[in-house]
Amino acid sequence: RWDNVRFVAIMIDGKSYAQDMMVVALGIVADGTKHILGLRQGATENAQVCKELLESLRERGVATNVPTLFVLDGSKALSAAVASVWGENALVQRCQIHKRRNVKEHLAKGYWPELERRLAEAYGETDYDRALALLKRTASWLAGINPDAAASLREGLEETLTVVRLGVHADLRKTLSNTNVIESAFSVAGQVSRQVKRWRPGDMRWRWCAAGLLHAEEHFRRVDGYRYIDALLAV
Repeated sequence: RWDNVRFVAIMIDGKSYAQDMMVVALGIVADGTKHILGLRQGATENAQVCKELLESLRERGVATNVPTLFVLDGSKALSAAVASVWGENALVQRCQIHKRRNVKEHLAKGYWPELERRLAEAYGETDYDRALALLKRTASWLAGINPDAAASLREGLEETLTVVRLGVHADLRKTLSNTNVIESAFSVAGQVSRQVKRWRPGDMRWRWCAAGLLHAEEHFRRVDGYRYIDALLAV
């Protein structure tokens, strides 16, 4: 249970595991420590699976009545689930790394270096208005190359800059602007189950994935820039 624990941020991401989809929630508390909060198994990141995961966190004491930063991979199902459970107390930060990948999928590799340069400049800004202007300029540039790439960048564009708008310190922003922490935990989970050759029906995947994630949690360190979490909470 997580009664009386103040989570400043909750990350949610879905990953392929043993040919199935696992959606995991990871929380960061005010002292910078990280905890695996919950796990759901589903065919896709659908809204119902995500909502059940978040409702289970609420039932186990995670406070939904305080402002909480949610770092999401960009899935509309995740955003809908967060809004249905946390309501106006949810501040959404779209994963900048997922956004980069999504836009790149629409472009020939020759355009990637310039795209990376432009996005790095925007995401590295400390002024929200300047960062937003840089992203809009990049979208206009993309529109002349591939309208679908421009549309991909514009979708949820402002939410990729939430950490900039909140004035999060650069050291802490490295953690809160993406879901890399979950990616790393899943990498460990994959190593734990790498010798499994036969996946049986039922909860076998769930049990192995949960065991792997908890093994990864044993080696978690406090997030970079944790000293600046108090300033984020104040905002």
